[in-house]
Amino acid sequence: DPPPPDIYTNAESSAASDVYKRQALLRPGRFDRKVILDRPDVNAREAILRVHSKGKPLAAGIKLGDLAKLTPGFVGADLENLVNEAAILAARRDQSEIGQEEFQDAMERIVAGPERQGQIISEQEREVVAYHEAGHAVVMHHLEHADPVHKVSIVSRGMALGYTMPLPENDKYLRTKAAFEEEIVGLLGGRAAEEEVFKQVTTGASNDLERATELARAMVTRYGFSEGLGMRTFGQVQGNPYLGNLGETPNYSEEMAQSIDREIRQIIDGAYQRARTIVQKRREKLEQLATTLLDVETVDRSHFETLMA
Repeated sequence: DPPPPDIYTNAESSAASDVYKRQALLRPGRFDRKVILDRPDVNAREAILRVHSKGKPLAAGIKLGDLAKLTPGFVGADLENLVNEAAILAARRDQSEIGQEEFQDAMERIVAGPERQGQIISEQEREVVAYHEAGHAVVMHHLEHADPVHKVSIVSRGMALGYTMPLPENDKYLRTKAAFEEEIVGLLGGRAAEEEVFKQVTTGASNDLERATELARAMVTRYGFSEGLGMRTFGQVQGNPYLGNLGETPNYSEEMAQSIDREIRQIIDGAYQRARTIVQKRREKLEQLATTLLDVETVDRSHFETLMA
């Protein structure tokens, strides 16, 4: 059924009309059975990897089960890309088999983007990046509910000058309030290290701040994790999450909106103070990791845990 005339008159009229039509297809009596395809769990990822690696020469030590554990959140297309990228890297390196290093490099290419070779940054900026990433890693390592740090690097990939890669031990379907809070603390560890070491901050934490704000807002408006505002949700999503949303319609007053903003700021400010405290207490480890990064550029999990011991 077409939408009623003269309802959509703003710039979003085309998108709104499309969602209206798609919702009409799911009205009772039309398509009554809906199939939702979720992201594959670790067992499904292993099975998908087995399909895509069939006929490809894998090194003797490669275990697809271990690769599946290192790829939480990957869908089938990501896993296919992982195997193909690893095979291409092995061919470029004149290797007859695909080894662990190729799979690792391929995974980082998918997650963080391709390595930007030839990019030249000043020694001062390189030092800031090293302390920034060391701040993330050291803070995450000293949080009870944070995922283990898998790799820390100051090699530029995609739009990032460096990256810290935490990976969960297992698939997670439920998250606690403490896990949300500590993820925000970890995200702010880089900025805390910059302020502690250089007594000033840079734009390097812009993406960290964006992600921290999104998490804090979700805690307050979606999951009822705000002690001040209680167990309720705020905002009504327009459209169907499986067909495309049109945004969120506030179902609260302007006064409540200000309270939400205060709660979000309180969560972020508290997380930043925790990050600063860890950086100050573990300053020696921070210096040690940053110096190592400036020397070797990339620190894997085993090396990192040795440094933190």
